[in-house]
Amino acid sequence: MNRSDVVIELRALEPEDLDFLYRLENDPEVWQFSENQRPLSKNSLKKYLDHAHLDPFKIGQLRLVVTVDGESVGLVDLFDFKPKHGNAMIGVVIDPLHRNKGIGVEAVLLICDHAKSWLNCRQLAALVSESNRHSIRLFEKAGFQKIGVIQDWVSTPKGYENQIWYQKKIDEFDEE
Repeated sequence: MNRSDVVIELRALEPEDLDFLYRLENDPEVWQFSENQRPLSKNSLKKYLDHAHLDPFKIGQLRLVVTVDGESVGLVDLFDFKPKHGNAMIGVVIDPLHRNKGIGVEAVLLICDHAKSWLNCRQLAALVSESNRHSIRLFEKAGFQKIGVIQDWVSTPKGYENQIWYQKKIDEFDEE
């Protein structure tokens, strides 16, 4: 996709992404919004990369690298993919140096198109912590609607926090 002379694309993970993946996965700031709560070794991430090419219809997930003009700046994930029901959960992380530039929104729109065209998804959903204002804005700008709130769902250093359920039907005509 091309916006303002900047080319934002999604691509498959490559072995050369090891250092980038290591840096993003081991950022404690990201941990507060993910299931990961500990550092990951390069060896474990290398093993992950060795299997990243597997069919999402079989393993239920897909991770793609977000690039801007060829530079890796983030990751977008589809997980809990249910081909029978045509739905999946979505997650996105953008390198802190590249946040608040519309890259995350564009990456989400691109993965929505990919999920619809290649995976026959009807809808995508995301769980976002109430304190994660950046992700709330990102998903709302990408056309996701707030469906509900799950009370006291995730543990944080400050106690339990609610999560907001966002959902987007992608099999309908989209005017974006």
